[in-house]
Order: sequence, then structure tokens, then C-alpha cells
Amino acid sequence: MQNKGAVRLFAILLALVCVYQLSFTLVSQKVKKDAAEYAQGDVSKETHYLDSISGETVYNLGIRKYDYKEVQAREINLGLDLRGGMNVTLEVSVYDLVRSLSNNSTDSTFNAALKLAQQRQKDSQEGFINLFGQAFNEIDPNAKLAANFLTPELKERINFNSSNAEVLEVIKEEADAAIDNTFNILRTRIDRFGVAQPNIQKLSQRGRILVELPGIKDKDRVRNLLQSTASLEFWETYENQEVYSYLLEVNEFIKEIESANDKSEEVAETANEQVEEAANEQSDEIADEQTEGEEDELSLLDELASTEGDSTGLNQNADMARDFPLFSVLTPNVNNQGQLFQGPVIGFAHQKDTSKVNSYLNMPRVRTMLPRDMIFRWTIEPFDEAGNYYQLVALKITTRDGSAPLDGAVVTDARQDFGQTQASAEVTMNMNSEGAKTWARMTKNNIGKSIAILLDDYVVSFPTVQTEITGGRSQITGNFTVEEAKDLANMLKSGKMPAKVNIVEEYVVGPSLGEQSIKSGLWSFVIAFIVVLLYMLFFYSYHAGAVANVALIANLFFIIGVLASFGAVLTLPGIAGIVLTIGMSVDANVLIYERIQEERRAGKGVKLAIADGYKNALSAIIDGQVTTLLTGVVLYFFGSGPIKGFATTLIIGIATSLFSAIFITRLVFEQFLGRDKVIKFTTKATSEWLQHTNIKFLEKRKIAYVISGIAIIISIASISIKGLNYGIDFKGGRTYVVAFDQDVNVADVSSALSDGFGTSPEVKTFGSDNQVRITTNYLIDDNSESVDNQVEDILYQGLTSFLGGDVDRDEFTENYIQSSTKIGPTISDDIKNTAMIALALSLLVIFLYVFIRFRNWQYGAGAIAALAHDSIIVLGIFSIFSGILPFSLEIDQAFIAAILTVLGYSINDTVVVFDRIREYVGLYPKRRLEENNDNAINSTLRRTFSTSLSTFVVLLSIFIFGGETIRGFVFALMVGVVVGTYSSLFVATPVAYDFRNKVVKKITSK
Repeated sequence: MQNKGAVRLFAILLALVCVYQLSFTLVSQKVKKDAAEYAQGDVSKETHYLDSISGETVYNLGIRKYDYKEVQAREINLGLDLRGGMNVTLEVSVYDLVRSLSNNSTDSTFNAALKLAQQRQKDSQEGFINLFGQAFNEIDPNAKLAANFLTPELKERINFNSSNAEVLEVIKEEADAAIDNTFNILRTRIDRFGVAQPNIQKLSQRGRILVELPGIKDKDRVRNLLQSTASLEFWETYENQEVYSYLLEVNEFIKEIESANDKSEEVAETANEQVEEAANEQSDEIADEQTEGEEDELSLLDELASTEGDSTGLNQNADMARDFPLFSVLTPNVNNQGQLFQGPVIGFAHQKDTSKVNSYLNMPRVRTMLPRDMIFRWTIEPFDEAGNYYQLVALKITTRDGSAPLDGAVVTDARQDFGQTQASAEVTMNMNSEGAKTWARMTKNNIGKSIAILLDDYVVSFPTVQTEITGGRSQITGNFTVEEAKDLANMLKSGKMPAKVNIVEEYVVGPSLGEQSIKSGLWSFVIAFIVVLLYMLFFYSYHAGAVANVALIANLFFIIGVLASFGAVLTLPGIAGIVLTIGMSVDANVLIYERIQEERRAGKGVKLAIADGYKNALSAIIDGQVTTLLTGVVLYFFGSGPIKGFATTLIIGIATSLFSAIFITRLVFEQFLGRDKVIKFTTKATSEWLQHTNIKFLEKRKIAYVISGIAIIISIASISIKGLNYGIDFKGGRTYVVAFDQDVNVADVSSALSDGFGTSPEVKTFGSDNQVRITTNYLIDDNSESVDNQVEDILYQGLTSFLGGDVDRDEFTENYIQSSTKIGPTISDDIKNTAMIALALSLLVIFLYVFIRFRNWQYGAGAIAALAHDSIIVLGIFSIFSGILPFSLEIDQAFIAAILTVLGYSINDTVVVFDRIREYVGLYPKRRLEENNDNAINSTLRRTFSTSLSTFVVLLSIFIFGGETIRGFVFALMVGVVVGTYSSLFVATPVAYDFRNKVVKKITSK
């Protein structure tokens, strides 16, 4: 083996990287365990503990220290299906944006075009603005869009002579800015929501945003948080020097209150001690017998528990907390000499202490000590590099009703610009005439002071006024970067252009279902892994089988380590992907071992047989794995959520399995050879299994064609007559998985809900008889903010008789609804189109790869025929048995992922056979093509059997133990493995052979 040193070095470095990445997960779990021990079941106490150490070092590598927040960010992320939470796809309503930009134009052509574009968007992949432009031109080709957008806000960019194309371009720019702003607003809201490891990202479709919130229970709060319109306000401020004296008084008052409370507690404790003194005498005598040292031994957690209140972000001691209760959590804004800084910032606090500061400053007695026009607001972003400390700004109320003197409605435009020196970015802001008057008064009265800009009640900026500003045009400076200036400009524009946000897809998993998924996923994983290890030992002896198992274990370690390195999210389909990868990774070892045995039967020594076996198997391994990899890549780019997680693990697993099977096993064998150890590649029970077969596959191909033809006809007939059971991914709707305390009848549940929904929803048993899945399309087109709560109200009222009288609505949504999914009609259409594109692209990519790799279009045609055969039969089985088998056979995103995986697996089998045919044609050019084909299939039969059996057994363990949520998905894979194995033997090669024969006959006839 060449380059052994380089391979060994790479393996060591990869292992070290994996250990490094996985160590963060171990450290994070240890910290969480410590927090749980400290809290003793008190959730708020546990949260406080974790918040208190978020900025403290918990992992010291010597050359680099990591605080808890950094460690948590690097640990393996579990998907929502494994820990519960909420996954929401939001869509910015471009329809409302266009109406807003036109100042709600009443023009009939304009409004008709908007409605037509809205209707077409449901069945189109094109952007709304393009559809609107097309509709406007269709309704009245001579009409001018500019006439609807001659507003004060757009007067500098659109005039009466602007063409329709120019107007549409301006609208697109404004829409993009609004979408960016919405994304930034949502991101800051989610950051303040207090969710561990949230995920928010823009999707490829214009205007769509994905939000994942693990561990969320309050769905209504999340919906309100995500859909509420941003509130932009301008406030006058107090100076730090004006506020400090009040804070001193407040601190003294809080000190007196807490001191009085401490004395009351001491009196109560003394009374309790006197009552219990007699009862404790006997216990004291027993305690005296214990060793003297035990009384003084306290763990770090015990010390922390005995000094509650000590842990603040500034590490203040107990005396500080007692004498300065306010300043122990709110550090005054002073310099090192104790002098107060200028400006409206009165202090700063650690994130965990902000609620304590709020409770102090909002005490009724404290409010009377402060001026009536003084209120406080926190900055929206932390000001320190670690991201832990927030500034508190003092605002001044100047209106009678206590509202802000100016809001975002007066802003007509805002954009990022550069100052005269071009040294840093700044923001230019324009206001309407009404706002300009108020702005002039505010700036005149506050020269040398700051005016605070608030978004959603948090301070985003507090620029200092240099001079009175008239005319409504202002420059906001502050040493901004270009990105910061753009974000602030977008925030300022949000007031004049309300971007309504609709929830077009929602997926909620309760924590109990998440725990069940973890258990079922781990069980299926462990059982499948053990089965594969035992199978390799049984089939290839404890020598070669053990080496293959070493590679499998290394492969598993590498997969998880690389997943952690990439920050990938581990989902239940992801675990299925890992297990499936392990099953398929056996294929590489099988190919190598079978080739080694062939070399041994040819009379070669062990060392040469191993070398030639690896060399001759490499081509088939690469071809087979690359084709599967290609389908995984297509899945990754076209899938979303759990499907993308499955694709990620599949892609990583293929890469690591190749390395483990080809290089790790070779290194082990080299070690064995160097020590002259005996190496066996088979056992007595399996040495002759399928070893000398001579099946005439091509001679019997017409029988196979008849069998396949009947199966395809039955499948197509069932699909045409009975149809397919499309999931809400493809047709839109809502599903709820509801668990009851007792078994329920699905017909009774459906009947109970029919009045509320207007029609009987589809109700099916989901797993056990006390759990059902309810599907309905009720109000799925309604985008109002209250519609989701309305549907859940109907659900609760209809199911009350099954719940018992003691269950209220909140308890029902939190404890009885295990999961819920909502997919709007627009996004379901996108999912359907994307699935079709993914399937077509996979077939095309596979055909091109086979064509290029084998330089023969007949091979590609045979491969595509086999894949089409597999797809139709799997679809047919789902159609025939839908409603018959006791688990879901819906056609959804997961099914498409399964079909693509089946295609990858099937082509893997096919390519291995093709590779052997190519080899035999080169070795025996004088033999008939039919003979070479039959010999190639027979020679790979042991490999086909081993790989198919091991993969099927792995899938069977996932099917049995993996849980209800992925049972249909795994069933499709199981059917696909069986059908794919059949087609690689009886369809792909015979079809390629017949095509080649026809070409040869045409050539010879000429």
C-alpha cells in the first residue's frame, strides 16, 4: 500500500478533529447535568444557573478558553423532532407591500392586477412582483404603472415618464429591503426570546424565512412574536448625570426593604428551630458519630446553593449585594475615577440580571421616587464583545398620553450613505411635513443631548443632536459599518411600509413526542448496528469480519464528528440516514472481500490477493457510491428540514464510509501481514454460498419482462383508479397528532369534529390506539393572525368529550397535542414542483454519469429503465396498500426522499454489475456478450445478496423500533431495496443488452 504514512496521518488528524468537536457536546452535557443537580427540579433555578455562567469559562484547552455560550454553540444540535419545538416558514406579504407603496391606490386596473397576481401565485414559481407586472400589462397594455406610485415617498425614484419595467425594478428593490428588514427584526426578537440554539435563515424563495425554535411550548406567543408588525419610535432622553441621584435613593430604599425581609425570615427561622429542637436531639447524637471532616466538605454546587444571589455577571460579593442591591446587578455608567459618563446610558447589566433590574425599577414605591416622565429601556444589542451586557437608557416622556412624540409612520425614506470624509457609513433619513415639524422641535430642544430610536420597545440607536434640523432631512452618524448602516436604514423604513408576515408552514413537536423519538431512534440505531456487526462476523469470519467492524465503528465516529464540525442538525431521519449509511457502507467491504476471495481462488498469495482485491474493487466502489452521492446532493439542495438532515448524514456517511472501508481496513490488514498473522475472509458456513452459480439471467429475461410488466400495469392501474394518498405537503392543510388517556375510535373522533370543521376531517390511528392523527384543510387559505388559534379552539371543543371535564384549553394544546403541521396552498405547490424537479434531475444526473463513466448510452438507458421500473412499482405499492396497512402511506416530502434514496441504492447495485460486465468484456473479448453478461451477474451475486440483506435488516430494525413518524418513510426504503435488487439483476442489464443487440443488428444489416 502506497502512502501509508499519509493515510495514517490523515486518519489521526480526522480523529483528533472529531474528538475536538465532540468534546464540546460532552462539556455542555456535563454543565447541564451540574445545573440540574443544583436546581433539584426547579426549572427557573436551573435556567438561572445556566444564564449565570453563560459568559464564564467552562472549557479550558490551554491555548483557548471557551465560555458556556461558546460551548453550547458548538455542541451537536438535535432537531425539533428529537427534542420538541416549533418550525415555522414565514412569507412576507409582497401583496401588502405593493399596496402600501401605492398609498392604497384605488385604480381599478391596479387592484385587478394585484388580485390576478395573487391567484396565479398559488400555481407558479415566479415572484409576485413579476406576476403583478404581467397581469397589469394583460389587463391594460397601455396603462402606466407610474401613475399609481407618484407618492411623496417615491418621488425621487419614480416620475410620470418612468416605464413599467423601471417602476417594477423600484418595487423589487423596496420589497427586498423590506424582506431584509423583516429578517433582521425577527432575528433580534428571537434572540431576546431566550431559546437555546434558535435557527433563522432566509430561504431560496423570495420573501420566505425559516424559523426553528427548539423546546418552545407557548405556540400562541411565538405566533404573535413572529407576525406582529414592528413598532418604530423616537424619544427624548435624560442625561446620565440627571438620573444618578435618583438611582442612589432607589438603592437605599431597596436595601431597607430587603434588610427588613431578612430580619423577618430570621425571626421565623428561630421559632421553627425552637419547635424542632427536641425532635432533633436524637438525630444530633447520630450525626456526632460521623467523621469530623464530613461536616466541612461541600461541593462547588453546595457552595453555590448556600450563597444564592452571589452569582452576578460582575462577580459582586455578598456585602456588595447586601449594601448595594441595585448596583450589584446594574453597574453605573462611570469611568475608572468614578465620574459619570455623558449621554442617556445610566448603566449596564448582564443579560441574566436585566429582569431583576426591571423588577426593582418597576416597584410601585420606586416609581413614586422617580420623575413621572422618566422611563427606562434596554438596548437591542449587547455592547461587549462577549455579547453578555446590555445598556439601560433613560427616556423622557413629553406627551400627555405617554406615547412617543414621533413614530415610524413619518419616515418617508432612509438609506445608507457615506459622510463627507467617506471614513464611515451613515444613515440619511427623510420625514414627511408633519414629522419634520415635530422633529425640528425635538432637535431644537435637545442640542447636545441624545434622541433614542426604539424598535419593538428596545433602543437601536441614540444619536446626539448637533443642531436643530429643519426640513425633515437628517444624517445619523455613529461610526457605523456599511452593514450596520443598511440595517438601521431598513429599520427606519419599516414604519412607513408595514410588511405583513404570514405563516405559510408550521411544524410543532411536543417535548414528550421528542423524547419518544430519541428513545426509538437510539434503539433502532443500536439494534441495527449490532446486527450489522454480527452479520459481518458470521459471513466473513472473525478475522476479516472484525476488521470490517473496526471500519464500521470508525465510520460511525467520523460521521458524528463531522456532523458536529459542520454544525449540522441531527434529526430522526438523520439518524435513519446514519443507520442506512452504515448498512450501505458494508457494500464497500463486501466488494473488497469478494474480490480478494476471487484472487485467492486464482492461486495468489494472501498479500498479493489483498493488494489486487483492493485495486480491482476500487472502480465498482467508486461508481456505486458516487451515484448514491449524487442523489444525496440533489436531496440536500431541494429538500428542507428533516429531509435536508437525512441528505446531510447520507452525504457525510458516504464520504466517511469510503475512507474507512478503503483505507482504515487496508491499514489494519497491513499490520496483520507485517506480523504474519493468518487472515480468513470467509467461514465454513458461508464459503460456498452463491459461489459457483451459473444462472442464465439473459435467457430468462423475457420471463422477467412479463413479471415486471404485470407489476407495472397493476401499479399504474391502482394509481389511476384508486389514486395516491397525498399528504398535506402536496395539497396543503393541517395535521394534528393528539394523544388521549384512553383508546379512542377514529370514526367517533371524526364525527365529533365534523360540526366545527363543516366536514368530517380525516382521522387515522397513529401508533397506539390512544393516539390519532387528524388532517383537515379548514381555513387553510386564511392568513389572519388568529386563524390558528381558532382552529385549535374547534379542535378542543370537538374533543372535550374524549378528554374529560378537568382538561382546559391550555393543558390540551400543551399536553395532548403531540405535534401539529400547517402547510399553506402556495408552499404545498412549491414543494410539489420541487419534488418533481428533484426526481427529474436525479434521473438525468444518473444517466449522464453512467453514460460518461461507461461511454455507452445503452448502459445509461438500462439504468434509467430500472429506475423508472423501481419508482412506478414503489408508487403502486403505496397506492394499493394505502388504507390497508396500519401505518401512514402518504406521498409527501419524506416519500420523495425515500424514492431518491431508492434510486441511489438501485443504481449502486446496477453500476456494480455494469462495472463487472465492462471488465469481462475487456478480459474475454471473444466470448459472446450474453455469456459475459451472465457471468458478470453471477460473479456479483454474493455481493448483491450480502449488501441487500444487510441493508434490508438494518431498515427492518428502524421500521420496527424507529417510531411511527418515520415508519412510512422506512417502508418505502424497504420496498425499494427489494425492488431495486430485482431490477439490477433482471431489468437494467437485460435492457442494456437488448439495446446493444439492436444497435449491433442495425450495423451488421448495413
